[in-house]
Amino acid sequence: MTLTPNEKTLDPPEGFTVLQEGKARILQRENDVFYNKAQVVNRDLSLSVMRQFQKVRAKEHAETKRAPKNRRLKGDMCHDEPETGDDDKKEPRGKKDGEAEAGGDDETPREKPPLKPVRILEGMAASGLRAIRYARELDDVGCVVANDLDPTAIASIARNVEFNAAHSAEAANRVRVVVPSAGDVRMLMMQHEKMFDAVDLDPYGTPSTLLDGAVQTVADGGLLLVTATDMAVLCGNNGEVCWTKYGAYPHRAKYCHEQAVRILLGSIDAAAGKYKRHIVPVMSVSVDFYIRCFVRVYTSAQQAKLAPTKVSYVYQCVGCDTFECQPVGKAVTKGNSTKFQAGSGPVVPRECPNCGWHYNMGGPFWTEPIHDMEWVDAIKKQVEENKAMYPGYDKIHALLTTVSEELPDVPLHYDIHSMSHCLRVTPPPMALFRSAVINAGYRVSPAHCNPLAVKTDAPAKVLWDILRCWVKEHPVKPIPEKTPGVVILSKEPELVANWTRVHGAFTKAQREGVTRFPSNPEENWGPKMRAGRPVPGGGLEKQGMTKKQRTEASK
Repeated sequence: MTLTPNEKTLDPPEGFTVLQEGKARILQRENDVFYNKAQVVNRDLSLSVMRQFQKVRAKEHAETKRAPKNRRLKGDMCHDEPETGDDDKKEPRGKKDGEAEAGGDDETPREKPPLKPVRILEGMAASGLRAIRYARELDDVGCVVANDLDPTAIASIARNVEFNAAHSAEAANRVRVVVPSAGDVRMLMMQHEKMFDAVDLDPYGTPSTLLDGAVQTVADGGLLLVTATDMAVLCGNNGEVCWTKYGAYPHRAKYCHEQAVRILLGSIDAAAGKYKRHIVPVMSVSVDFYIRCFVRVYTSAQQAKLAPTKVSYVYQCVGCDTFECQPVGKAVTKGNSTKFQAGSGPVVPRECPNCGWHYNMGGPFWTEPIHDMEWVDAIKKQVEENKAMYPGYDKIHALLTTVSEELPDVPLHYDIHSMSHCLRVTPPPMALFRSAVINAGYRVSPAHCNPLAVKTDAPAKVLWDILRCWVKEHPVKPIPEKTPGVVILSKEPELVANWTRVHGAFTKAQREGVTRFPSNPEENWGPKMRAGRPVPGGGLEKQGMTKKQRTEASK
């Protein structure tokens, strides 16, 4: 990133090291405050989405003729603003003393107030790195509340704000909007209803206990940014835990990472529905060891009623890769009247028509689009034009390129290697398989969360027919026992695969020479230990202390 002219990094205090990311610098002392270098992708992606949100927010404000209806409870977090109460206080309906009767033509419409700078809440700020990057790298920021429950983290945030301010007058002017806050973020959010235009939650583990407050504290049309790192739970290793935390039962399937994204989206929307609110995802991704969802939150009792139509139960065959989605509810419109009913089902027979094995039922999962493609394209263009602003450019550009190719209206995906393994056959080349699907009259695309994914609106029967044709040209060894693959191959294909290669079978990334899934830049690129624990090879462990001695020393 291009730094401010003449902004040389100052020497750190004794015992600290300086870590720089973008324009922000933080002081780190071993593992006293949580920091994960791998989350640079998360932070870069958040900044790119925030920039797009600010553009869309400004455009919507300019095009809206009436004043916004946001009503915010009084709070003292953004102390730099003269007013922290209601944005627009309505005048009394009655006439003022001495006011003459006036006709409709003489009535003056209520003036729309100017757009206020964006107010941001970072719920678990740790060192304050993300909050400082928001303050230093975004324009028109009114307030960034950097909250944490750990007193050590609060001291670190204040120290890092002061350290950044010392580098230049420009830096000092920008970081002054960072407001350290000590306390439970759940209580903070409950006390500041519709206060923040953007709420960023990046907890260590699950965000499930934070969602109820998050959907209340974000302003109408505001942006909610949520991270979940409990992937073992969301991907089906602990289905009962996932049910208690998110209200959905996961499958252990090849689409588990996309499933994780959809479970979190469904949980956020369920939390919003309690307050007559609903969500509109702008981008939701699975990256490395976590998922990250970006959604806008709106208030509408009518839209909140549509929540059951946006989630589905998923029937997953235990023998093969076949799955089917069954919406929880449906909306029936007759004339000007809309009635909400339970979804019709079941959408599958008792046994899988492809292999004969039974189904497991999971869900409900969010089955509406998880991306707004206009947002994705705009974010990708902005990132490409400002490459120097993003330390993790290679990874986020590859991610955005792959996301831009996804079919937005197709939930979940198949895995070509898993399907081929079921038949004990070498998988066909991806471009050849996609060509066969397109030639059969269906759409197909890759998926950002799995390099082997096939996202298509073709029914499973068509995919199995294409693979049956592939096996006819590439015979497999006979299998003595009855397996799902044997049952599938015992049926003749109703569709004859056309293997003629088509242009749409090659991804945009392939045509542009973009690596879709770049390698991690260094070893151990993943989750890090909680703050406060001794770093292996450093600190207390250097002194040769046992675990018991370290525990006693830390008291």
